[in-house]
Amino acid sequence: MANGVPYKQAKLADKCDAIVIGSGIGGLTAGLLLAVHGGKRVLVLERHFRAGGFTHSFNRPGWEWDVGLHYIGQVQDEKSPVRRAFDYITGGAVQWAPMPQVYDRILIEGRRFDFAAGVERFRAGLLEAFPAEARAIDGYIAAVRACNRSSGLYFAEKAIPGPIAAVAGGLMRHAHMRWARRTTLEVVESLTGNRELIGVLTAQWGDYGLPPAQSSFAVHATIAEHYFGGASYPVGGAGTIAAAMIPLLEKHGGAVVTGADVAEILVEGSRAAGVRMQDGREFRAPLVLSDAGAANTYERLLRPSLTELDGLRGQLRRLRPSTAHASLYVGLNETDEALGLVGTNVWVYPSFDHDANVARFSGDLEAPLPGVYLSFPSAKDPSFQSRYPGKSTVEAITMLPYAPFASWGETRWRRRGEEYDALKQKLAARLQAELERQVPVLAGKIAHAELSTPVTTRHFMNYQQGEIYGIAATPERYAMRALGARTPVRGLYLTGQDVTSLGVVGALFGGAVSASVALGRNLISVLTKART
Repeated sequence: MANGVPYKQAKLADKCDAIVIGSGIGGLTAGLLLAVHGGKRVLVLERHFRAGGFTHSFNRPGWEWDVGLHYIGQVQDEKSPVRRAFDYITGGAVQWAPMPQVYDRILIEGRRFDFAAGVERFRAGLLEAFPAEARAIDGYIAAVRACNRSSGLYFAEKAIPGPIAAVAGGLMRHAHMRWARRTTLEVVESLTGNRELIGVLTAQWGDYGLPPAQSSFAVHATIAEHYFGGASYPVGGAGTIAAAMIPLLEKHGGAVVTGADVAEILVEGSRAAGVRMQDGREFRAPLVLSDAGAANTYERLLRPSLTELDGLRGQLRRLRPSTAHASLYVGLNETDEALGLVGTNVWVYPSFDHDANVARFSGDLEAPLPGVYLSFPSAKDPSFQSRYPGKSTVEAITMLPYAPFASWGETRWRRRGEEYDALKQKLAARLQAELERQVPVLAGKIAHAELSTPVTTRHFMNYQQGEIYGIAATPERYAMRALGARTPVRGLYLTGQDVTSLGVVGALFGGAVSASVALGRNLISVLTKART
């Protein structure tokens, strides 16, 4: 698979037209659009030794896992904007395998609730479990759709020219902010008082990393409707996305370089001028786009002496990072078919009160895990057996705070000490026990298991508190009008999931918004229009 060129081996000119910091899908999308529609010579600098950000895959002898992409909605329909966008940025090279009709299974206090593809099936499943709640269920579906209908102008304001946004932006944002300023719990509680139904309706909170009393309903609605039509998985794994995008960028004169750690964004006067690398080398360009996240960009990559950023930095410090997580990567020496594993995701919770579950675990890591997400990537991927015959993989994930791991933030990968290793072993054992409890056929058959923690995420993704969704999707995040592609530094733009919405699809469209603002063109419509 294409992975870019290692920095130490790359023969790079000191000047180019645009520099992109980070090769996540937001960075690659922005870079590709700048190259194709702006004729820019684009240099993408990735500090990791693999390109792709949260869409990259990693392997051990016999197995392969994805680190951040577990399923994608709205790609089953070839005419949907999401599918068209993926087809555009990958040149149609990525194929999508549909997941089973039941894409998410929710297990709470011994009860099972299935989320099936198609909103009518979804509704029917909820009505079967809660026959007296038809009005609330219909009200919930209507609220999700209404919230998302109102989002178009909110996101468009981030892409239109600054002077127009300054005049019309407040009006463009108004309708969506009526939803976004309310928490998920506030909206759902306005529809029903049934605590069990509330727990089921909000059970996908791990897809955006905040329990219902903390998250904006806007992010919940985005994710919920995203999966109403079901879900799919990229054939060949998530790594196929970057592998398809990098040759397209190179075809248009761009380059992706890995192992390239940016130390500072250069600013001369009030304008971006390029970047300085950790080894001291400088690359010059009149356009710089950062896919490193808003906090990293403003706090770590730009000089503290840039006082014009003080107000924005103050606003950002009032926003918190999204959740951290631990992921147990499991390898098996039998096929999914032999083990009876299918691609349905499983969400396991100790109670229907997600906020209480999170609060209890945040205060005591010995408490019940706040939730465990089980994903079966090899069962989702029809090409896995041809690539890894006789093998299969599973991932068991839980959300957890960064604080218990903070003392190891500056230690070396795989050299963090006995206390850290002991904590890892304990968490790994708990996740494996939950996996074997829910999928008993796996007991005694696990051939490989390794755990990533929040400091693993910090090391590889450079998110300082191990967050996986950038800035937390709270009502306050949606209210921060300055959070978008534009920055106070001319020629510097943000891209990725902090620009629009979180996750892989959010980051993709964040890249489109960033390139649109940088070029002064509507590239979102280019990305999503019908092609023959």
